[in-house]
Amino acid sequence: MKINPKIKEKIVLALDVDTVEQAKELIRELKDYVGVFKVGLQFYTGNGGEVFEFMKEIGAKFFFDVKLLDIPNTVKKASENIIRSGASFYNLHALGGAEMMRQAADGANKTAAELGVEKPTILAVTVLTSINDEVLNNELQIPHKTLDYVVTLAKLAKESGMTGVVASSFEARRIKEACGKDFKVLCPGIRPAWSVKGDQKRLATPSFAIKEGADYLVIGRAVTAAENRLEAMEKIYKEIEEVM
Repeated sequence: MKINPKIKEKIVLALDVDTVEQAKELIRELKDYVGVFKVGLQFYTGNGGEVFEFMKEIGAKFFFDVKLLDIPNTVKKASENIIRSGASFYNLHALGGAEMMRQAADGANKTAAELGVEKPTILAVTVLTSINDEVLNNELQIPHKTLDYVVTLAKLAKESGMTGVVASSFEARRIKEACGKDFKVLCPGIRPAWSVKGDQKRLATPSFAIKEGADYLVIGRAVTAAENRLEAMEKIYKEIEEVM
C-alpha cells in the first residue's frame, strides 16, 4: 500500500482497546498510515500513561482525548501537564468558556516553548456526536439547533485561542465559513459505508467528511475491529484519495 502523506496526516486512529499490549500492537502495525493516535478516557482510566512513553520512543504522535472542563486555573495546570506527557494534540470543552480556553492555550503554549517542542494542537469540543437536536433541546434544555449552537461555540473557541474544534462532519462546512479555512475541524463519528454503525448519531463517511472540510478524521472500530486492519485502512485511503 502506497502511503500518501496528505491523507496520513488526516487520519486519527482511536485506541479504544482494553490493554496496553493491544494498543502497542495497533500502533506498531498502523503507525506508517496514521497521523495521530487517539488515547481516550476508556483506555487511559484502565491503563494510565504507559502507552504515551511507548509512542514517544517510536516517534508516533498522539492525541489525548481528555475533554477538560473545570475552573480556568485547573485546566491551565492540566494543560501544562498534558504537554509534558508528550501529547501533540489534546482537547477541552468549549462550554468551559472563554477564560478557561485562554488560560489553557497560554499554559500549553508556554510549556511547549519551554520544552522546545512544536506548538500543540488544542481543540475545543463543541457538541458531542452522541447528542442530536432532541437531546440538546429536551434533555439539556438548550433551545437551539445543534448546527447553530456548534457554530456559536466554534467562534468562541477561535476567539479564545484554540487551534480548532471537535465537531460532526455535518457542521464542518459551516464552521469553516464562520471561522476560516485555517481553523481546524476534527470529526469523530466517521464510518465507511461498509462498516457497522456504533453509538454515535451524527455519522459520516470519510469521503463526505473531507468534502465538507474536515481536517482530521477519527477512525475507530472500522479499522481496529477489522479482520484485516491494513486492508481496511487501504480502503479508507482510497475513498479519501478519490475526493482530494
